[in-house]
Amino acid sequence: MLESTVAAIRPLDEAAMTTARELQGRLTKPAGSLGALEPLSVRLAGLAGTCPPPLPDQAAVAIFAGDHGVHAQGVSPWPQEVTAQMIGNFLAGGAVVNAFARQAGASVTVVDVGVATPLSATPPDPA
Repeated sequence: MLESTVAAIRPLDEAAMTTARELQGRLTKPAGSLGALEPLSVRLAGLAGTCPPPLPDQAAVAIFAGDHGVHAQGVSPWPQEVTAQMIGNFLAGGAVVNAFARQAGASVTVVDVGVATPLSATPPDPA
């Protein structure tokens, strides 16, 4: 699978990227107002070779959650327990990312990559 994936990689399609930039310039919004989404849309068009790029058949959102561990040193105002609370909200479907995912028909998966607080096996009620 890795070999076939690597073999399928090709250079970005410059024509599709130009079309995407032109499309961004025609939209009724201030230039740059969508932040990182604008260059991302151009890159996705380049990767797909067409503008607009096709939507994935099975959209998915992955949230990789881990603690920073620097609250005690005053670097962050939020203690590590907040990470677990946020994960609970993601799992319960109560976060903004969940609303966006529902709108797009995407699944949401949370991956624990280093959360110090033990996580509950049962998601909390978002209400």
